[in-house]
Amino acid sequence: MTTAHDYSEGIDPERALKYAIQHHSGDRTEIVEGVICHVTPSWPHENAAEEIRDQIKPRVKELGCVTGSGNLDLPGTPNWYIPDIAVAPKDLATRNEALLPDQTLLIVEVTSDSNAETDRVVKRKRYAEYGAPLYLLVDRVEKTVTLFAGPGRLGYTKVDGPHSFGTPVHLPAPFNLDLDTSGL
Repeated sequence: MTTAHDYSEGIDPERALKYAIQHHSGDRTEIVEGVICHVTPSWPHENAAEEIRDQIKPRVKELGCVTGSGNLDLPGTPNWYIPDIAVAPKDLATRNEALLPDQTLLIVEVTSDSNAETDRVVKRKRYAEYGAPLYLLVDRVEKTVTLFAGPGRLGYTKVDGPHSFGTPVHLPAPFNLDLDTSGL
């Protein structure tokens, strides 16, 4: 008589879920608080991200970093994020593995009608908890930009904004530049 093997022993559900998301084919998919979310940005959404990327690109290169929408893992949680923009050191970004938020210099999320609350509340909390030094929220719904800094377990300790689109927003060190938000 044969018996069925119990495969549940030794399987880490968090790891299995994140593995499945990483190895499926196709679009950008992330996990937010255990919910699988397919990311399908609109052209206005992409335009806002491109406006930011174009402005920070020269400084990013000077810093020996790259911009991208690579995977960010939040170990110990059912979260696997794909930010609209992350700035990371080039030596870390060339490895074939997800980065942790504290390995970035800046994370940018651009809201859409479908994900605005997630970017405003959940991701802001998680990015702070996992040490992302700067989190720039481009809120297309509210037409504002807010910069969060000083990450900690209870959230960000410094908030600059919200600023209406068109108001310059200063990115502190290591960027030390003012973002023109009029084209967002």
